[in-house]
Amino acid sequence: MSDPTHTARRTVLAAGAAALAGGALTACGSDGEKSPEGQSNGSASAPAASTAATPESGSAGAQVLAKTADVPKGGGTILKEEKLVVTQPTAGSFRCFTAVCPHQGCLVNKVENGSIDCSCHGSKFAIADGAVTKGPSTKGLAEKKIKVAADGNISLA
Repeated sequence: MSDPTHTARRTVLAAGAAALAGGALTACGSDGEKSPEGQSNGSASAPAASTAATPESGSAGAQVLAKTADVPKGGGTILKEEKLVVTQPTAGSFRCFTAVCPHQGCLVNKVENGSIDCSCHGSKFAIADGAVTKGPSTKGLAEKKIKVAADGNISLA
């Protein structure tokens, strides 16, 4: 026969543990839920925003990455210090991507013929969207949001 006191204690402990676990899970919130301070818990995915940039007025003091005149139409400019590449797939439309190849972390080294190229292993990416056009990389270049000011300055958004 089992001890009724021991069984009751085990039941209370189990119920208490379940209540604590439930409270901890509730504190984590669900996708997109905000904390009492109004901050997002970071688990929700924000709606995708276009990262293509066209000229705007003013650059609000952001660090200038390049000038529009420095980015050839149908090509791009590699910014080695920032590890970024800025492209102009069509006249007046600018895009920005990481210059770090997702295959093994090399920096891309040239932009020509509508392609961003990595010389380490031969991967190539489209200047319009950073998508892989030739492997071995299986992932495209991560896109960065930019602003293009009316004065021709390109900066991160």
